[in-house]
Amino acid sequence: MSRLAPSLYARPLAALVLVAGTLAGTYAMPARALEPFTADYEANYMGLSATGHMSIEPQGGNQWKYTLKIANKVAQLTQTTVFEDRNGDLRPLTGTDASLLLIKKIRRNAVYDWAAGEARWTGDVKPERAGPVALQAGDVDGLLLNLAIARDANAGKPLRYRLVDEGRAKPMNFTVAGKDTVNVGGKPRPATRLVASSGNKQMLIWVVEGLALPARILQRKDGKDDIDLRITNVR
Repeated sequence: MSRLAPSLYARPLAALVLVAGTLAGTYAMPARALEPFTADYEANYMGLSATGHMSIEPQGGNQWKYTLKIANKVAQLTQTTVFEDRNGDLRPLTGTDASLLLIKKIRRNAVYDWAAGEARWTGDVKPERAGPVALQAGDVDGLLLNLAIARDANAGKPLRYRLVDEGRAKPMNFTVAGKDTVNVGGKPRPATRLVASSGNKQMLIWVVEGLALPARILQRKDGKDDIDLRITNVR
């Protein structure tokens, strides 16, 4: 799952979208300050039930660690991003993907060197995906995309991003697709459904006011569900 979890290709929840759109007609509220956060998810991965966990932990100063884990009988997937919060600008510093699919192990490491203005990748990566890729202000990786979407949707900000992951840079934008109800900790909560599409792939994300991470993430390919994560508990 490369950058693991919600995606079996590049860094999970992000490597598959390239569309245009904004959150329109919504008053932009200030983004909330980062706080520690842990959530449990029920998942469907590779056609099998799985468990998922996401967490945000302080690392001292203005640095944080965002971790995503998914596991079932055939796979164990872990993604970690260390990032810094520069007055609301979330900048990736390092990233690690580690996966065990039956007996096959894959590990990739990323370094976002903002002083040099470039990102590079090592480990199980193709030479053409090792970088360097020039960095721009506002760039995110696959995990930070989830955090930025939840933050910006709740604040009524445009959902336009530049994803720098696995040796590539891509513009990514989400549109508001509707309003739904999701269960969080056994209680129904109103959620905003966001969508992005590229070719035969589609990503849907549900965000709930007050939650720092998405309440649900669904990736579809050729019209069929590929990976589905649904929040079950926040602690």
